[in-house]
Amino acid sequence: MSGPVVTRFAPSPTGFLHIGGARTALFNWLYARGRGGKFLLRIEDTDRERSTPEATAAILQGMNWLGLDHDGEVISQFEGAARHAEVALQLLAEGKAYKCFASQDEIAEFREAARAEGKSTLYRSPWRDADAASHPDAPYVVRIKSPLDGTTVIKDQVQGDVTIRNDQLDDMVLLRSDGSPVYMLAVVVDDHDMGVTHVIRGDDHLNNAARQMMIYDAMGWDVPVWAHIPLIFGGDGKKLSKRHGATGAQEYQAMGYPAAGMRNYLARLGWSHGDDEFFSDAQAKEWFDFKGIGKSPARFDFKKLENLCGQHIAQTDDAALLHELGAYLAAIGEDPLPDATFLLFEAGMYCLKDRAKTFPQLLEKAEFILSERPIQPDQKASKNLDDVSRGILIELTPQLQNASWSRDGLEAVTNSFTEAKDIKFGKIAGPLRAALAGRAVTPSVFDMMLVLGRDESIARLQDAATQT
Repeated sequence: MSGPVVTRFAPSPTGFLHIGGARTALFNWLYARGRGGKFLLRIEDTDRERSTPEATAAILQGMNWLGLDHDGEVISQFEGAARHAEVALQLLAEGKAYKCFASQDEIAEFREAARAEGKSTLYRSPWRDADAASHPDAPYVVRIKSPLDGTTVIKDQVQGDVTIRNDQLDDMVLLRSDGSPVYMLAVVVDDHDMGVTHVIRGDDHLNNAARQMMIYDAMGWDVPVWAHIPLIFGGDGKKLSKRHGATGAQEYQAMGYPAAGMRNYLARLGWSHGDDEFFSDAQAKEWFDFKGIGKSPARFDFKKLENLCGQHIAQTDDAALLHELGAYLAAIGEDPLPDATFLLFEAGMYCLKDRAKTFPQLLEKAEFILSERPIQPDQKASKNLDDVSRGILIELTPQLQNASWSRDGLEAVTNSFTEAKDIKFGKIAGPLRAALAGRAVTPSVFDMMLVLGRDESIARLQDAATQT
């Protein structure tokens, strides 16, 4: 297939953006973006009872969080119903489809009898070759005339060639008795009209490809390149569901995973490029191809996700990380950081993002920035503020106050102090952490003092030294 690559993501707006759907969107995005093509978004909202504006908004929000930008306007499948019906009526006029007047009861009776006799329940309508003159004045559906013999071969880029006997394919309904088009027709017409060249979707749609190819062939349209990707399983080897934990993209945002880490992990979930685990978007776009997609279901592993997210947090530009931190706070309904606090985060990001795997962990490390005087030590930190420790702070604080406010200057004062007292640094580190952050586990005490500044640091040490 020549010409520019065009892929699409076509979710149904019946709920949130499932993590499996997010990966499908990512694969389509990577394939198109890596080849200078287009990535389109279509909302398959033909099921009017289950489709909701809220679900559509949730899908768009999930896509936006993941950074999966699409080209052009979002397309509504429902709005194309007249065009879908037009194609069915064209096939009817050309004799490639027919009116079927069989009632649902008649079809049900046929299948029940076939089951009782141990025969195939594949329905063959008696109206397929009926003379139009014999048509009753009654409701009908429009069915496509499927091939009766031979085989249909789905040339799939992931699954390989999949051969299906045509005598196993029924005459699929194109238009319901009320004239509305079915989903299978709408998908084909939309993909053709949108110029989609590559259909990348879950392998649960593999059987649909054979039935959809009937429409492509009947209309004389080019069949897109198929790539049916394996589903995502939980750690227990079963299809990913709520019992495995979060399944919606926005849930992962609310849990504090960075989008870049999520993209990296989802890309590796069923696709590989050698032994590469950690990579950038640019590398993923350059490397992504169908050859790297496995045939077996991928297993979701939270530990691997967290490890990759930690690496992305550590390597992300501070300004970009602060921007995403703000988006995370908004996602969980928290107020944005006050200006003064934001400036302290800017100054301290270098010592916050190391070894933080999620935004909640980053905020936990930043407790010394978020806390206000008087600092209230937690239970563990309080143990480091006994009378002896307060005595140490009373002696040490004036020396720190007069120190050069640099890492070398602060280290020199504390080293001299510990040598003079003949104590280990750990003896003063605990009280300093408790005084500065109210926590027993914090960034380096020197980093905290440098970020907070001389006045705030000394004030906190004096507060702790005089507490009773």
